Amino acid sequence: MILDLQYRIKNNEYYLKYLRQNSNWYKLLNRNPANFKKFEDEAKELAKLERADKISDTLNTIEMLEKVLSTLK
Repeated sequence: MILDLQYRIKNNEYYLKYLRQNSNWYKLLNRNPANFKKFEDEAKELAKLERADKISDTLNTIEMLEKVLSTLK
């Protein structure tokens, strides 16, 4: 694996965790470093780092706060 990819993976805990859980990516990234974008997308999807996931988490938190405040009234 080229050093640039190694550096990017080791500096991102989500990528490192995903790589350890899905070891087949070691082989795929070694053979073709262009697969990093696919790897990155899958890791983000698993870690729920997509914008939609962040928005839904924020909305869930707001709803929970509204319910708590309404019960305190």
